[in-house]
Amino acid sequence: MFTDIAIPKNNEAEFIEIAGKLGIKKLYFLYDFDDYNEEKTAKKSGSINHSGISIETGFLINQKNIDKAAKQSRMIVAKSSGNDRAFIESSKVRVIYGFEEFYKRDHLHQRASGLNHMLCGLARKNNVAVGFSYSSLLNKNPEITSVLMGRMMQNIRLCKKFNTKMIIGAFSSESFDLRAAHDVMSMFSILGIDKIKRY
Repeated sequence: MFTDIAIPKNNEAEFIEIAGKLGIKKLYFLYDFDDYNEEKTAKKSGSINHSGISIETGFLINQKNIDKAAKQSRMIVAKSSGNDRAFIESSKVRVIYGFEEFYKRDHLHQRASGLNHMLCGLARKNNVAVGFSYSSLLNKNPEITSVLMGRMMQNIRLCKKFNTKMIIGAFSSESFDLRAAHDVMSMFSILGIDKIKRY
């Protein structure tokens, strides 16, 4: 069963429709915790035909709201911000993604991929998964895509070396960024991941 992760912006129905066509059986919808309205979301969800797709809710958090969010969902996600150690050490965050998108200039002999051996070790210790956003590789300038791919390859090697959990998801607000499982697996097998972790 292929699971994906999306960040809807009032387009849940579109995500569900496309997910059904692509054979995705489970979607995690991530909402910004500060903007989340449980009653409104539940009402909207009740009016959508889920077409046999399992839906779970998670939250995108920051350092100020992490404790409150952790009481409402087990799927607590943070986007890399350059200050990721605090998220990893909290042990409440399940996934941190977007390390490669935190733009810094690459070094001569090493890519500025946002991840290092210390963060990988802490993530393994605290059961935090490193997330890779396949949508970040879509519809980009080829030069930017090649930089992101190189950084992802470096981060995948680090995660493998330190036995850090990895997951792959769209992490996108655009429903047309979703891809079928075999397309995602083909893309990431080139980058060094042979199995996709499901949540």
